[in-house]
Amino acid sequence: MRLAPSLHRIGNDIVAAYLISTPDGVTVIDAGLPGHWSELIAELAAIGRTPAEVRGLILTHGDSDHIGVADRLHREYGVAVYLHPADASRAAGGPKPRSARQRMRLGATAGFLAYTAGKGGLRPRWIHETLPLHDGDTLALPGSPRIIGLPGHSPGSVAVHSAEVDAVFVGDGLTTRDVLTGATGPRPAPFTDDPSEAAASLDAVAATGARWVLPGHGAPWDRGSAAAVAAVRAANA
Repeated sequence: MRLAPSLHRIGNDIVAAYLISTPDGVTVIDAGLPGHWSELIAELAAIGRTPAEVRGLILTHGDSDHIGVADRLHREYGVAVYLHPADASRAAGGPKPRSARQRMRLGATAGFLAYTAGKGGLRPRWIHETLPLHDGDTLALPGSPRIIGLPGHSPGSVAVHSAEVDAVFVGDGLTTRDVLTGATGPRPAPFTDDPSEAAASLDAVAATGARWVLPGHGAPWDRGSAAAVAAVRAANA
């Protein structure tokens, strides 16, 4: 799905990943679920690209619904996978903290679970070989992605800001569709390790001034990063 010149999405409002395409190649941000492989190949083909032209994959964090095609891209095409070290164990199948009790609505939760299962989410493809990234890094990849530390949802959560495409990719730093309740619009993401820390981290997202705010769950937001963060805080009030 084309969002803007050089900016594309695969998946849907339940689980999404993104591509930046430039003359230098493609950067993938997040890796969805294992079953998103065919969608990735199709989206690349639609823009005249192949997996061999993917220069790097950046994971915003290590949850299983964000790493789905990472290992395959790495093994079959030698794509470098970047991840904050604090989430490396999580992405490799290590233990996660127990989440607080979540608000749920039956239909939305069932839809999320069914979609995840249908895309291979019950058998995660863990990733064991990653390169470290840290707050403040600018990676030598298409789109010149700059890393913004975004701890809270997980210890190693990051956002990825590309001024070239006027977008900030936020993973689960915020959501525009709560997969457990179906509520839409910018709001805190469920299954967040430390909600207070996650809320504080959003200052850095607002400061990017990016037009596009692109979450791992929910519709793309094109009304600016400051407005998105203000909406999250209003929803959390």
